[in-house]
Amino acid sequence: MNLQSLGKSSVKTALACATLLCAAVSSFAQGGAMSPYQGEKDGISAGGKWVEFSSVDKMSGANKVRFELLSNNYFKEDSDYKPRVDLFCEGGKLKLADFNPGVRLLPPNRPGFWGQPQLGVRVRIDDYNGYKGWNWVRGHFLSMDKGTVRGMMGAQVFNIELPTQSGRQIAEFSPEGLNFDRVKQACDITPKKPSKD
Repeated sequence: MNLQSLGKSSVKTALACATLLCAAVSSFAQGGAMSPYQGEKDGISAGGKWVEFSSVDKMSGANKVRFELLSNNYFKEDSDYKPRVDLFCEGGKLKLADFNPGVRLLPPNRPGFWGQPQLGVRVRIDDYNGYKGWNWVRGHFLSMDKGTVRGMMGAQVFNIELPTQSGRQIAEFSPEGLNFDRVKQACDITPKKPSKD
């Protein structure tokens, strides 16, 4: 093999790799995302900024769907990881909705009704503002209440303010555009405006 044919071969290989990379970037730029979880299919657009991931429970065979919404901003502690909201559904029902700020949570600051550790947060859903106590899970995420999830689904603005190591910070979300039919089918949950009472 001479030097000239080796050069042509390298150029062809580089062009092929660049083409594949551009195709992958283009595909995910249209609303998809790679899943970080083993056994979960890469995400597809669920409308707006939402991404839908699916898998099958290996023991029960139940369909599992996860809807994820990334915030529009980062917290001071980590500029590589956006806070996110995930809705976990299994067998056609909502199992868990969590808020993951992407930073280590402060210790719980209140007990829940059953004595479970909670962190108090402030939420904004369009023109509604309220305080919530969300269950504190292993210092990494907060389990959201169903009322907040339903309100967020139909909102244009959804913000969560919480205490962090760097002081109070706000995660800002744009939840509009979610395909309600997909969520109803996977999670049996529909949007509902929060009450101002």
